[in-house]
Amino acid sequence: MQIKHIIQFLDRFAPPVYQESYDNAGLITGNSEQNCSAALLTLDVTEAVIDEAISKNCNLIIAHHPIIFKGMKKINGSNQVERCVIKAIKNDIAIFASHTNLDAMKNGVNFKIAEKIGLQAVSVLAPKPQTLSKLVTFVPIENTPAVLQALHAAGAGNIGNYSECSFEVTGTGSFKPNAEANPFIGKAGELEKVPENRLELIFPSYLKNALLSALRSAHPYEEVAYYISNVENENQEVGSGAIGKLPEAIPTIDFMLYLKQKMNVNVIRHTALVKEKVQNIAVCGGTGSFLLSHAIRKKADVFISADFKYHEFFNAENQIIIADIGH
Repeated sequence: MQIKHIIQFLDRFAPPVYQESYDNAGLITGNSEQNCSAALLTLDVTEAVIDEAISKNCNLIIAHHPIIFKGMKKINGSNQVERCVIKAIKNDIAIFASHTNLDAMKNGVNFKIAEKIGLQAVSVLAPKPQTLSKLVTFVPIENTPAVLQALHAAGAGNIGNYSECSFEVTGTGSFKPNAEANPFIGKAGELEKVPENRLELIFPSYLKNALLSALRSAHPYEEVAYYISNVENENQEVGSGAIGKLPEAIPTIDFMLYLKQKMNVNVIRHTALVKEKVQNIAVCGGTGSFLLSHAIRKKADVFISADFKYHEFFNAENQIIIADIGH
C-alpha cells in the first residue's frame, strides 16, 4: 500500500480543511508515492521516535503534533526540529500529522476524552461556522431518485443524527437547445418545457468538487443547471471542544479524584471548587483557554483542558471550575 492511500484514509476521517489557520497538519516530510513498509503512531515527533521508526523499519510516522509549525529558514541541525527533519529525510521517512483537524471532528480527540470519563449526550462545545454549503439543482422527475442517491453517496444531506436529508418541489424547466447541442430531451431549435424537481441539499463545503462530479455523472442533461451558496448554519459535527453530562451529579472532590484516575495524572491544577456537585462537563484536549467562555455560556460545571496561564485561571470568575490536566 502506498503512503498516499493511508493519508487519504486519514484525511477522510479528519479533513485537513478543518485545521486552524496556525496549524501545519498534513504530510510534512517524505514521498507519498512510495510504498509503506510499516507505520509508527506517536503524539510528538522526537529524535527518539525517528530512531524507533528506523529500528522497526517504519517509513511512515503518523503524529498528532506537527514537527514543523512555522517556516524554517535554515536546516543545519542546530535544534531538535531540524535534526528530526534531517534524519527523517536521510532515512526516507514520511512524517504526517493530523492535529487541530482531528481535534475538530466529532469522535476525534475531544469526544474520546469525553468517552473516557463517561460523559453522555456529548456534543461539540463550539461548532465551527462557515463550513457548510447548499446545492440547488433541477432534475427531470423520473431521474430524481438516481441523482439523489449519487449526491447522498458523495456526502450531501447529513444533518446531525439524520442522513439523506433533502428538499424537493416540482416545477417546470424550460430550455431551447442550439444546433450544436445533444439534448437528452427535446430537439435543437425548439423550446422545450419539462416537469422537473428542484432539489436542495446541505453539504460540507470541502466536498464541493466531489459533489459536482457526482451530480454531473448522475444527471441526464448535457448541461446541468445548479447553483451553490454558502450558509451560515453552524456545523454541529465539527468544531472545538466537547460538552456532555455525567450520568448523575456527584460531589466535586469525588469527580476530581475520578478524573485523576481516568486520565492517569498525578496532579490537576484547578480553580476553587465553587460547586458542591458537578454534572455538566466541558473538555478540550490540549490548550483550551480560548474555549472557557463557551464552556461558561453552556453552563458547564467543570472545564477540563490544559496549558492555562496563571492569570487565565481568574477568568473562571467563580462561575466554573477549571481543571488543567496537562497537555
